[in-house]
Amino acid sequence: QVQLVESGGGLAQVGGSLRLSCIASGRSIRGYSVAWFRQDAGKEREFVAGFHRRSSVASYRDSVKGRFTISRDNTNNMIFLQMDSLKPEDTAVYYCAADERLILSSLRNGQQYDYWGQGTQVTVSF
Repeated sequence: QVQLVESGGGLAQVGGSLRLSCIASGRSIRGYSVAWFRQDAGKEREFVAGFHRRSSVASYRDSVKGRFTISRDNTNNMIFLQMDSLKPEDTAVYYCAADERLILSSLRNGQQYDYWGQGTQVTVSF
C-alpha cells in the first residue's frame, strides 16, 4: 500500500505562485506513474500534470502549460507541482495520485490510479 499526503496549498493572488508537495510512504514510488489532479466545487476532477512510469517527459493539460511544472524526487519519495502565474480558474482542491501499472494512454484518466492523497486547497483571488 502507498499513502500519499499533499501539502503547500493555500491562498494566492492572481499572478502569484505556490508549490505543492506530495510525500509517499509505505513503499517506494520510483517505478510508479504519478500525477496531479484537481477538482473545483461542482466540477469534475481533471488531470493537471503527470509522469508515466516509463517516461521522464511530463504531460500537462493545455491550460497550465508554461505555468505549472511537475517534478519528482525518487530518493525522497516525493512529487511536486510548481504553480506560477496563477489564475482564478486554478482554484481547486489538488490531489496527487500514483499507480504502479498504468498504461501510457491512461495517464490522464483518474479512474486508473490506485493511490490518492487527501487533497490540498488552492485558492487564487484578486
